[in-house]
Amino acid sequence: MSYLQGLPAFAGYFAVGLGFLALFLVLYLHLTPHRELQLIRDGNLAASTVLSGALVGFCLPLASAMAHSVSLQDLAVWGGVALLAQVAVYGFARLLLPGYPARIERGEQAAAVLSATLHVGVGLLNAASMVV
Repeated sequence: MSYLQGLPAFAGYFAVGLGFLALFLVLYLHLTPHRELQLIRDGNLAASTVLSGALVGFCLPLASAMAHSVSLQDLAVWGGVALLAQVAVYGFARLLLPGYPARIERGEQAAAVLSATLHVGVGLLNAASMVV
């Protein structure tokens, strides 16, 4: 049974990770003026591309934080940093791409791919920076 010694730590980190993922998703869906989930249900590939990029862009540094943190409190701090970085990327995408929300609603894949790439790129940089 010694192989189960790490199970409580795993469960704690996994639960905090899932909690942060849920928090990010709720925050992101409320931050954007368009309704991504409804757009995705209606077949809007641009909305799906952006949301997917944002989720991956958040999960990359969150995973790094989970791997490198020394406690659940440490994980919570770095998870918050990852969340703020992705919110900032959304703001940057809106500045960079005039009419960004409307472009996503119209299904413009060019704007969606750029936004998703920004999210993933910043997420990678954020993850690499979290090495303690």
